[in-house]
Amino acid sequence: MRAVAEMPIDVAARIKVLFADIDDTLTNEGRLPAAAYDAVERLAQAGVAVAPITGRPAGWCDMIARMWPVAGVVGENGAFYFAYDQTEHRMHRRFAIAEAQRAADREKLSQVSARILAEVRGAAVSADQLYREADLAIDFCEDVPALPASEVDRIKRIFEEEGAVAKISSIHVNGWYGAYDKLTTTRRFAADILGVDIDSERETIVFVGDSPNDAPMFGFFPNACGVANVLSFKGRIEAEPAYVAAREGGHGFVEVANHILDARSGRDAA
Repeated sequence: MRAVAEMPIDVAARIKVLFADIDDTLTNEGRLPAAAYDAVERLAQAGVAVAPITGRPAGWCDMIARMWPVAGVVGENGAFYFAYDQTEHRMHRRFAIAEAQRAADREKLSQVSARILAEVRGAAVSADQLYREADLAIDFCEDVPALPASEVDRIKRIFEEEGAVAKISSIHVNGWYGAYDKLTTTRRFAADILGVDIDSERETIVFVGDSPNDAPMFGFFPNACGVANVLSFKGRIEAEPAYVAAREGGHGFVEVANHILDARSGRDAA
C-alpha cells in the first residue's frame, strides 16, 4: 500500500467515478466531518460521479440518495442500489433478490440472530436493523463495548455455519443469503445509472474504503485507496488497496479527493 500522494498525476487526472464506503471512510468516530461532505460536493461539481457503497440500511440509503450530492447509493453490502432522478423526481430502486425471497431470508436470519446472541456474549443486533431490507447486522463496537477480534471472527463463523454470506466491517458483522456483494451491485449500478462498464473502465474509477468487507472492491479496482485505519486490518483482509491515506476516516477521504481534484485542475489548466 503506497501513499495516496504516489498515485501518478496522469492516473488521478483521468478519474471520473469515485465509489466510497461510509463508516470510518467518510466518517470519523460515527460523525460525518464537514470537510468530507464538502469533498463529495466538490468532486460532483468537478464532474466526478460519486456513490457511497455501504453496509448501511435501506432507510439510510434512501435519505442519502435523495439529499447528498451523489449519483446514487449501493447499500447493505450490495443488496440494492438507490438512485434519485432530480429531473423526474423519483427514486430508482433495484434489488439483488426479489421481495418474496428477501422475506423468507429474513425469517432465517432471525434464527441466526438468536443463535449469535446466545453464543457470543456482548454482541447485539445493530440499532439500524429496523431499517434493513435484506441483511442482518450484528454490532460488535458501534453501540456496545468493543468485542475482541476472536469474537468478531466467531460471529462471522456462525453466519457461515448457517449457510449465510458474512462480511466484517469496522463496526458490524453483516450476514445475508444471496450471491451478491458490494462489487456485483456496483457493477449493475454503474451500468444502469452512470452508463459505465466498470470492467473496461476500472482504470478511471477509484474506490475508497477501510475494512474487510471492502476487499472485493480493493481487489477489483487497481487504483483503490484505503484511509489510514485500513492498516488495523492488515492480515485480516483478503485484498488490500493500492494506496493508503495518511489520515483516518473522513480526513483521509479528503486527502484522496484533493489529490484527484488537484490532478484534474492541473490537466485542465494545461
